[in-house]
Amino acid sequence: MTTTRIADIGWAIIWDADAKRHVYKQGIDIVFTDDRITHIGDGYTEKVDRTIDGKGLMVMPGLVDIHSHLLSENVGRGVTEEIGNPALYMSGVADPKPLFLPGHSMDSDTLSAEGLRAATRMAISELLMSATTTVVDLAIPYEGWLDTLADTGIRAVAAPMYRSAAWVARTGHTVEYDWEEKAGRKAMEAAFRTMDLAVQHPSGRLSAMVSPAQVDTCSVELLRDSNDMARERNWPITLHTGQCVWDHLEITRRHGLTPVQWLGDIGLLSDRMILAHAIFLDHHSWIRWHTHRDVPLLAETGTRVAHCPLVFSRYGQMMESFGQYVKAGVSMAIGTDTQPHNMLEEMRLAATLGRIGGRHVEDTNIGEVFHAATIGGADALGRDDLGRIAVGAKADIVLVDLTHPAMRPVRDPLRSLVYSAADRAVKEVYVDGRQLVRDGTVLTVDRDAAADTLQKVQADMLQAVSKRDRLGRSAEQVSPLSLARG
Repeated sequence: MTTTRIADIGWAIIWDADAKRHVYKQGIDIVFTDDRITHIGDGYTEKVDRTIDGKGLMVMPGLVDIHSHLLSENVGRGVTEEIGNPALYMSGVADPKPLFLPGHSMDSDTLSAEGLRAATRMAISELLMSATTTVVDLAIPYEGWLDTLADTGIRAVAAPMYRSAAWVARTGHTVEYDWEEKAGRKAMEAAFRTMDLAVQHPSGRLSAMVSPAQVDTCSVELLRDSNDMARERNWPITLHTGQCVWDHLEITRRHGLTPVQWLGDIGLLSDRMILAHAIFLDHHSWIRWHTHRDVPLLAETGTRVAHCPLVFSRYGQMMESFGQYVKAGVSMAIGTDTQPHNMLEEMRLAATLGRIGGRHVEDTNIGEVFHAATIGGADALGRDDLGRIAVGAKADIVLVDLTHPAMRPVRDPLRSLVYSAADRAVKEVYVDGRQLVRDGTVLTVDRDAAADTLQKVQADMLQAVSKRDRLGRSAEQVSPLSLARG
C-alpha cells in the first residue's frame, strides 16, 4: 500500500454529505491510500509514504465529463469551428461537418486506426489537463479502442453508438433517413459485446453506458430494447435529444409530441436516462411549441441532462437556460462533446451563457455548474465514489496552483479557476491514486507524437473532401481560411 498526505491545504473543496453540497475548508490534511481517500481533517500524524505541501494549493475532486466524442473531433481543429448549414436548422451534424469528421457521422472506417487512437489520446490529454478524471466516450468502436482509453490512465466509460437510420442531406436543405433496422440491431448487439469487454477490462477503470445514437434515428423497438438491456445490466443509457430544431420537427411530425414527451410516452424517461443536450425543448424561443411540459417532465421522471455549451455557442445556439433547468429540479451534468476537450472552459460557458439565456445575472452561478460537473456526472453514472472528496471516495484528485498569477489574488479560488485561470493553473491530477499530470504535463500521453499523427491524418482528410461532397467542393471552398492568403 502507498499512502499520500496533502498537508495544511490552502483551500480544499470537500463534499458535505449531510448538506449534499460541496464546501470550502482550509488548513486541513487530505490522505489517500492507493485508490481511496482515507482521511480528511486536521493534523494527520500517522506514517505516510509521501507528503505534499498543500499551502499553495487548492485541492478539488476530479471533474466528470458525461458526454464526449473523442475519436475524431481533434482532427477537425482549424476546420470545423465555423461551418454549418443553417438551411438544416442543425449544428452541422448532417451536412457539411461529416465531410471532415466522418467519425462524427458514425463512419469511423474512413479514418485510420492510428488516427483514431491519436485523436483519442490527444483529447484525453486535454481533459486531464483541464482537471477531468472521468470521461464518457461516445464512439464507434475501433481496433484498440478500449486499450487506448485504459492506457491513458483516465477513468473511462465506453459508450459505443448505434442506430436504425443514417441522416442523409441529399438536397442540402432537408434531412432524410435511410432506415436499416436489421443493421441497427446488429450494431446494437456488437455494442453490447464491446461494453461487456469494457466492464471486464483488466485496468479496472473502464465501465459501460448504453448509447442508441439519436432520438430521430432509432426505432421504437431499438430504443425499448436498449432501455431494457440497460436496466438488466444496471448501466446508464444516453440518447441525443433536443440537440437541434430538426429533431423536434421530425419527432412532432411523426408522433405529434415533442421528443421529450414522446420518450416519456414510450417509457424511456427515468433516472437511468441521460439526454444529451436537451436544448431545443418546448419552452425554447426557437421552438415556440404550444406546451411547456418538457422541463417539468424531466424533473418528475428524474431524467438527467448532459449539457455541452461550447459547441452549440459556435453555431449561435444556447440552452434557455441552465438555471431554469436546475431550479425546476432537473439533474444536470456537464460534457465537452467536441474539441477543445476542456471541461473548465465548458463550465465557464455554462455559467456565462446561462445568465444570457436566463436574461438575469442570478440565473446561474458557478457553484451550480461545479455541482453538475462533479456530483451531477457521478450520480448519472450511478457512482457515489466519484466527483467528490470524501472518505471512501476514489482518489480522483486535482491540485490547483494558487500561486499562479491568474489565480491571484486568492479570495474565491473556484471562481478564479473557472473564470480566469482555467487549465493553466492545474498542477497535478490523480486517478485511482495514480499521478497522471505533474507540473501541468500529462505523463501518460505523448502529446507531440499524437499531434504529428493528427497533422498527417487531417491532410489526408482534407484531400478527400471533394470526393465526399455532393457538390464536389474542395475543403477550402467548404471551410475557407479565416484570413485570405496573401
